[in-house]
Amino acid sequence: MADYNTVSVYEDRAAEWRAERQPKSTSAVEAFAALDRPDGITADLGCGPGWHTAALPSPGLAIDAARSMLEMVPEHAPDALRCRADLAALPLATGSLAGAWASRSYVHLDRRHIPLALADLHRALVPGAPVELHIFEGDADFEPFSDDDFPGRRFSQWPKEWIAPLMEGAGFELDALERLDRPPKVATLIVKGRRARTLPDTVGPDMRLLICGLNPSVYAADAGAGFARPGNRFWPAALAAGLVSADRDPRRALIDHGMGMTDLVKRATPRADELTADEYRRGLDRLKWLAEWLRPSAVCFVGLAGWRAAVDQKAQAGPQPQGLAGRPVYVMPSTSGAAAGYQLADYVSHLQQAAALAT
Repeated sequence: MADYNTVSVYEDRAAEWRAERQPKSTSAVEAFAALDRPDGITADLGCGPGWHTAALPSPGLAIDAARSMLEMVPEHAPDALRCRADLAALPLATGSLAGAWASRSYVHLDRRHIPLALADLHRALVPGAPVELHIFEGDADFEPFSDDDFPGRRFSQWPKEWIAPLMEGAGFELDALERLDRPPKVATLIVKGRRARTLPDTVGPDMRLLICGLNPSVYAADAGAGFARPGNRFWPAALAAGLVSADRDPRRALIDHGMGMTDLVKRATPRADELTADEYRRGLDRLKWLAEWLRPSAVCFVGLAGWRAAVDQKAQAGPQPQGLAGRPVYVMPSTSGAAAGYQLADYVSHLQQAAALAT
């Protein structure tokens, strides 16, 4: 969620900030505005006074957590819609945006919460919608800058090599990653991509259990939840095992119960047997990065095929001798309705055993 102290700085010093931060050029946002996109509204996320909103296709949507900033938007973008909101929980309908521009706004979210914020952005965008994010290079979850001329703010910073796995996990195709030096200030990373037709991770800090599917089905990608197809037994088993309290709601599973969800391969397909061993192996590299960073207490792979292709061809269901980035791993059978030979009670038992590794 938005940091209260940071938002307060912008509320109290909005006019001063506008006077000090007048952009020298709007060429970057103008280039973004000229990109092909689906029909619909493009949002300026963390819009400030609305300098960039004015360059977006009209009517743009100006979103900011600070009311003082939104009050200045009509001076620059008189036709823009305005919404006071937290970037971590956008009050927007699913598929309501045709594009999103965010210049140094996600920098004001704790880095560990940005994957979930990007998952919410993914939900609000239609497939194919362009996005451009400007974030800070470095390595900090959420800290102030010692030389900040508007003290009280906090910032997240990213190693450049983390951006590709971050965006892949959030369900975006990465088109370009550029670095803008701003001496003596920290460099800016310019992230350009498009919303893919896939399923974003729902992950964050303090995960008790990270569930990893093989890959999203096209059905699940469109539904916005893994294992969503009628007949899949994952959610009934998770409810019966006491891991979650709401059906097919990965966001609530994470926030209320510490159960994160990801996939070994992010490419959505009608059937998991369309994936290759190379895709599973590449996906494991991203999963190692994710586990090293967010440190879930345990990881549970749903479906044997991925773990067998990437790690151990002879693996059987149960705890695995090889962990993942120092985290214990449990592998269980596929919960697909097409998987024969298993009853709901079997899946409940597997999930309970996986959760027990987290204690």
